[in-house]
Amino acid sequence: MAKLKLDLHEFYNKGDQIDRELENIIDEAVEKKIKTVEIIPGKGSGQLKKRVLRFLDRPDIKSRYHRIDKDSKNHGRLFVYFKK
Repeated sequence: MAKLKLDLHEFYNKGDQIDRELENIIDEAVEKKIKTVEIIPGKGSGQLKKRVLRFLDRPDIKSRYHRIDKDSKNHGRLFVYFKK
C-alpha cells in the first residue's frame, strides 16, 4: 500500500514553509491517489502538532481527505487517510 511521509522536524520554526509542505503533500496524495499520509510533527511542546491539526481542519483542506488518526503509541505522529 502506497503511503507518503512528511517529517516536519526541520521546519518546526518556519511557519510559512510548514503550511507549504503540508499543502504539497496533500496535493501529491490526492493527485497520485495515495490512501495514507503520515505526518510527523514530533513530540516537543505540542505546538507544531496543534498547528498541523489547525491546518488540516481548514475547510478547503478537510474536504480533500477522509479522516485523521493520532498514533496511540507515538503522540508525535498523525495519519491522514484519503477516500478511494
